[in-house]
Amino acid sequence: MTEDRFDSAEDDENYFWRLVQGRRSIRRYQTRPIPRSLLERILTAAIWAPSAHNRQPWRFCVIDSDASKLALSQAMGECWRRDLAADNADPGFIERRVAVSHARITGAAALVVAAVSLEEMDVYPDPQRAEAEWLMAVQSTALACQNLLLAAHHYGLGACWMCAPLFVPDTVRGILNLPETWHPQALITLGYTAEDREKERLSLGERVLWR
Repeated sequence: MTEDRFDSAEDDENYFWRLVQGRRSIRRYQTRPIPRSLLERILTAAIWAPSAHNRQPWRFCVIDSDASKLALSQAMGECWRRDLAADNADPGFIERRVAVSHARITGAAALVVAAVSLEEMDVYPDPQRAEAEWLMAVQSTALACQNLLLAAHHYGLGACWMCAPLFVPDTVRGILNLPETWHPQALITLGYTAEDREKERLSLGERVLWR
């Protein structure tokens, strides 16, 4: 029995590393829809992440209709177009960047907007602790998104984390009719992958200090 448990643990460890190291940011997808039951499984993995005070401040909006994906992409794209123009970017460059973003968003089988809500978080009168509480909620939501990305990879889906909603939270909230208490943080595209991507990581020595 001990041998069986050891073998199982070894298999589990091998799978764990394949899962973590095999995940990629995928930007091109097949046209196959994702079953709602599978999206629910992936979101269930997300909400089992740790969170500050166990308040679970994450909120998720799933967009799987073509009309909603198009409306969101167009609204965000127009905001980005204005920002790039204000930066004096070349008009051709602007249109290329917006077009690439539009294709990524509308080409995904589903989108997940991750948002933060402070409704259950602690409230402080001073700005320092209030800011710390906000950051704890943001960190908690990011942890949930990592669970989501790994679960998507486990189930054979590609995914890509995009932070564009941080720049246009009111636009995202308005287009999707989200509650005012939801603060959009990220947009995750999901779908069956239509590309292979390689990735590299810097060594531990370049990013880790030991004391």
